[in-house]
This record gives sequence, C-alpha cells and structure tokens, in this order.
Amino acid sequence: MRSLQYIMVALFGVILFTACEKNRDTPAGVDELAHHYYAIFVPNNNTGVTVTRSQTTLLKLPVQFYSTFVRDYDAVAKYAVTTSGITPPAVRGVDYNIVDKNGNTLPSSDTTYTMIFPKAVQAMDTIYVKLLNNTAPGVRKFEIQMLDNITTQFDVDIFSTAYRRPVQIN
Repeated sequence: MRSLQYIMVALFGVILFTACEKNRDTPAGVDELAHHYYAIFVPNNNTGVTVTRSQTTLLKLPVQFYSTFVRDYDAVAKYAVTTSGITPPAVRGVDYNIVDKNGNTLPSSDTTYTMIFPKAVQAMDTIYVKLLNNTAPGVRKFEIQMLDNITTQFDVDIFSTAYRRPVQIN
C-alpha cells in the first residue's frame, strides 16, 4: 500500500512537470498587435498637479511612448486639453498656453495636440504648459488627457491608470 502511494506521488510529479513544458513553436507576438503602441503620463498615475499662477518656469508633463520596434513610419500620439465638467475652468490664452520647449505657443483649433515619435521608436517626450499669471482671483483648473489615435497603419493607445493629468492653478 505504501509503495502505491509513492508511485502515485511520482506519477503526479511527472504529469505536473510535463504539463509545464512550453511549446517552442508558438509565435512571439500577435499579428493584430504588431503596430499597437502606448503613450502615458509619467509617473504612471492620474495624479493632479498644483502650480502657482505666477510660476515663470514651464510646467513639464513627461510622456512615455512604449514600443519595441523600429518602423518605417512615425507614430503620432494625441492629447487634448479639457475643462468639461471642471469648475472653475481655466481658459487657454488667459490662464495658460500649451507651448513647445522654447515657450512658443502651439497652435490648435480644437484644443487637440500631437506628439510625433519618429520611426515609432520608444522614447520620452514632454508636454509643456506656460502659465500666464492671470490676476483674476480664485483657483482655475483644466485637464490634459492622452487620447487614443487609431489609424490604418498603427494604434497609439493609453493606460486607464495614466491617461490624464489634472492641473490646478492657484
């Protein structure tokens, strides 16, 4: 009887180890996701930022672009500024502007902006906000949100944990 128990344990161990053997013939990835990338705020969270209206240095919001490939096209991540449902809302051109690293205002007809990642190579970039020292009393708020950008060539997606950055101007 005792030898039967040893045989059963040994058989169970053999089955366990053979079940864990990996199939080396499977592909490394899924073709549908070969041109799928992510753009998220760093640090990887949706935590808000509080700044003073008189701040003269640019507010820097780092963005990580995730990719494991080099492509023959440039990947484009999109982001937008929103005040929808936010009170009291900050006003672009009065309280702040979205600018480049030199402080030059970026044009936008609808508060949507782009970040280009050449050859879809993994990289860090930065969204810059210039505060305009509006003297009107009270707090102003807005939010910058990374957006999905789905094209026929690629998808730049977001993480739900790091797609928005609320900004409060005191």
